[in-house]
Amino acid sequence: MGFAYFLSRRIIAPLARVIYRPRIEGRHHVPRQGPVIFASNHLSFIDSFAIPMSAPRPVHFLAKSSYFDGTGLRGRISRAFFTALGASPVERGAGQAALDALDSQERMLNADKAIALYPEGTRSLDGRLYKGRTGVAFLALQTGAPVVPVGLAGTNEAMPVGAKFPRLRPRISVRFGEPLDLSHHGPATSGKARRLATDEIMAAIHELSGQELAGTYNEVPAHNPIERIKQVFPHERR
Repeated sequence: MGFAYFLSRRIIAPLARVIYRPRIEGRHHVPRQGPVIFASNHLSFIDSFAIPMSAPRPVHFLAKSSYFDGTGLRGRISRAFFTALGASPVERGAGQAALDALDSQERMLNADKAIALYPEGTRSLDGRLYKGRTGVAFLALQTGAPVVPVGLAGTNEAMPVGAKFPRLRPRISVRFGEPLDLSHHGPATSGKARRLATDEIMAAIHELSGQELAGTYNEVPAHNPIERIKQVFPHERR
């Protein structure tokens, strides 16, 4: 993460807090050492900035590789910006790309780092809280890392979908909950354990965010018959 991240933590983060005046609660719940998973609701592009800038320790998260492989001045600026925030590039998608992402996050946790993830998988466009996919629970059960639930509010007003820059007036809030030890649900190899652990995580996020529950997954629109069939029949999402 280097100098760019140090600069963002010491200068950019305090400046952003002065400008946006975020309400930050529960920082004392965050373990200062060892592996930690921040599991948050997802409302806006700036969620991935709000969490690292509010947390009391460095936070890593995965970002689209396209943010890092651009060319020219714009590409260099994008690469430096996301590196300063603690982001690591990843190819997004299903199949092998999803497995590579999990492997990358597991390596970070095994190195006693903190990572931030969104169990819903993608941003909520209607403000409701959707069902969680089980990837976060898998990582927690596999590594033994505690999960710190996070409830974000107002980020979708500060930077709505489609906006190029965040607005200055709306205040956002970041609430950190008490760490969750999910080991009592069973091993990571158990689908039931992953599902129950995920439901516990989402219940904690709901308590912090106060969002209306959607009761379903936040699905990307199906583009072919196979994808539509997968969305109709029950299946476990990581």
